Amino acid sequence: MDLKVIAFDADDTLWVNEPYFRQTEEQFFELLSEFSPRHSLETELLKTEIENLPLYGYGIKGFMLSMIETAMKITNNTLSAEIVKRILELGKQMLDQPIELLDGIEDVLINLKDKYRLVVATKGDLLDQERKLKKSGISHYFHHIEIMSEKDTANYTKLIRHLDIQPHEFMMVGNSIKSDVLPVLDAGGYAVHVPYHITWAHEHIEESVEHGQFRSVKCITDILSLL
Repeated sequence: MDLKVIAFDADDTLWVNEPYFRQTEEQFFELLSEFSPRHSLETELLKTEIENLPLYGYGIKGFMLSMIETAMKITNNTLSAEIVKRILELGKQMLDQPIELLDGIEDVLINLKDKYRLVVATKGDLLDQERKLKKSGISHYFHHIEIMSEKDTANYTKLIRHLDIQPHEFMMVGNSIKSDVLPVLDAGGYAVHVPYHITWAHEHIEESVEHGQFRSVKCITDILSLL
């Protein structure tokens, strides 16, 4: 590998994210438990989130709106102002969560920062991701921050061109096969999958990856020996 740039996904690669969504979902399901069984709420919420992605994109704010819309559907538009207020409070609590770096992240960044240009390549709400990066205390390790509306081949290709490198000089490290691996391989780069114990259903795929420029590691520190 003749790498010049190593890019890292943010949520559930650099820091904890999905568990906060799961905790909030549990509170949401409990809030509406008198109106519908949990499995129906879970199905309807995921369906609404996916339908709203083209409108709201990824992130907590879109999640808040999808929870309110789901609650309206479940209650047949009889949702009380008190429940709306509580859903908004749940979202604001998520926005105020501390940033918990995953084990080994800073050691990896310290080891790599003088050998490669390091980049954050993530998707989600611009303000929220900027907030998390600032609170993380690790932003100084990165040469460039790229916050995408969608992680697809076109946007990775655009990023690689912006960095003024060739595709084979780029490596992406992340926890999602769908967002951090497949589109990067399609763009001609290298991809390393670092599994996280919780994955959002929309990001989960069963597809196995067989590709010469793909690697899978058990934990983030394993990429040091890989490189």
